[in-house]
Amino acid sequence: MALTLPFFGRATGRNRLTSMIARRLVAGLLMLLAISLLIFAGLNLLPGDTATAILGQSATPAAVQALKLQLGLDQPAGWRYLHWLGGVVQGDFGVSLTSRENISVALWERLKNTLLLAGSTALVAVPVALTIGFVSVRFHGGWVDNLLNLLTRAAVALPEFFSGYLLIFIFSMSLAWLPSNSSVQVDMPLSARLMAITLPVLTLVLAVLGHMSNMTRAALLSAQRSSYIDTAILKGLSPMRVLWRHVLPNAWGPIINVIVLNMAYLMVGVVIVENVFVYPGLGQYMVDSISKRDIPVVQGCALVLSAVYILLNLFADAVALLTNPRIRHGT
Repeated sequence: MALTLPFFGRATGRNRLTSMIARRLVAGLLMLLAISLLIFAGLNLLPGDTATAILGQSATPAAVQALKLQLGLDQPAGWRYLHWLGGVVQGDFGVSLTSRENISVALWERLKNTLLLAGSTALVAVPVALTIGFVSVRFHGGWVDNLLNLLTRAAVALPEFFSGYLLIFIFSMSLAWLPSNSSVQVDMPLSARLMAITLPVLTLVLAVLGHMSNMTRAALLSAQRSSYIDTAILKGLSPMRVLWRHVLPNAWGPIINVIVLNMAYLMVGVVIVENVFVYPGLGQYMVDSISKRDIPVVQGCALVLSAVYILLNLFADAVALLTNPRIRHGT
């Protein structure tokens, strides 16, 4: 009996963990369904007429009515929502009202550009934030810690559009080192593409660096107050070894959680940054479609951004559960 109890405990822990992750996945799907309804209802409640916006104010009533019939805008809102949702489930977001292009194809191309921008930002921001947090804790209370806190809090206070225009003024207009327009094409070599996205990446790094580094610092300081850290210090271990071997491994859970949540925030923050730098991503596509009142495109962009945001939050929840030893071992 004594031999089977540990195995039984581990199985129970795995079952609890799987059950919790499954519940969060179901909750995410229900939330996405609710968001799709809110997106559709909100866009259809906007003042004005889509057919008139496409044809212009000089269009005749007959032309407007004919376009409504062609686009299916004469159908009841409930039927249009179900028709749109059924297409989305099958991967079909419909056709753009203005360009008549397949929205699914355009969304995929724009999403790849946005993910490249967010991924490049993560590759820069995460190591820098971890380093700043680690150095701040190592020199906690000293002038290095205070200086890093001042710089990171100043970065948090800067809005993305202000940081973007400031970087354009310095690196594009004054120094002429980097392009202010971040247009990329499919056939561009990787080096040219990375050069084009340097300024928007730096802008997004400034947007998330302060929060990530401050939360990393807080997680490390919280782990440093544990009793086992006092034991390690009493054994004569150096402060750097204590931080690296004992504090950091026990702070990984909240640190990873903060990193993933900031990556989720990036999917929202790119909307502003892509417009500042005219970057052909999902945010720029959505804003252009809003100005043209291209409702199907706006619905598709908003739903895809919401889905990515929810998925990243679900991933953060899963990481938090996996790094919780009580849940993992069923205690």
